[in-house]
Amino acid sequence: MSISWSRPGLSMGEGCEQFRGGGAGMAGLLSWAALCPLLLCAAQVPLAWALTLRFGQGCPPLERALLAWLFYDAIVHFTLEGPFVYMSLVGTVAQSDNILAFLWQEYGKADARWLHSDPNIVSLEILTVLLDGFLVLLLIHAIVKDKYYRHFVQIVLCVCELYGGWMTFCPEWLIGSPNLDTSNWLYLWVYLTFFNTVWVVVPGLLLWHSWLSLKEMHQKRNETVRKSQ
Repeated sequence: MSISWSRPGLSMGEGCEQFRGGGAGMAGLLSWAALCPLLLCAAQVPLAWALTLRFGQGCPPLERALLAWLFYDAIVHFTLEGPFVYMSLVGTVAQSDNILAFLWQEYGKADARWLHSDPNIVSLEILTVLLDGFLVLLLIHAIVKDKYYRHFVQIVLCVCELYGGWMTFCPEWLIGSPNLDTSNWLYLWVYLTFFNTVWVVVPGLLLWHSWLSLKEMHQKRNETVRKSQ
């Protein structure tokens, strides 16, 4: 069985060469069709930071950085992935005609499954919007209000995010990636690699953060018990 990241015809090395190729190819790819969705995603970052400043005023810097990510995560789940689920349930993204459909149609150039209501993708996105969206909001509340269940929710959310990433691509890799187009650097390195890797790296770091925090709490509790004896 052949497991491949891309469609036949372009290796990872060739993708790197195309990325370095420069010039007219890059200018052609960065048209308004590509820039508008990218700018829309970028515009959500200051909104997430504004919400962080509003609700995380009493939090230390590390917690504010975490809140900024969580607000951005929630915005993506509810304003981008939520509409994707709706469009996919009532029709397909390819058939839809609105600004958010335009964003997903652009991403669908790299992964065609998002255009045609792929059952695996839609199932994962329903879970992402409903379960992950709820967990993100609950975790924000737990951090701001310093709730005892904070790290339990943080761990569950991170596992869900990592599971979603794995199940988005593993089934596709196992059949040779027929729906993935890595024929140029924008599709390979920005759409497929960057936008998906972020939701692997950050949850992984947050799992490590929870591990260290729980370890510290356990050590403090043991010290308190020893002192009381």
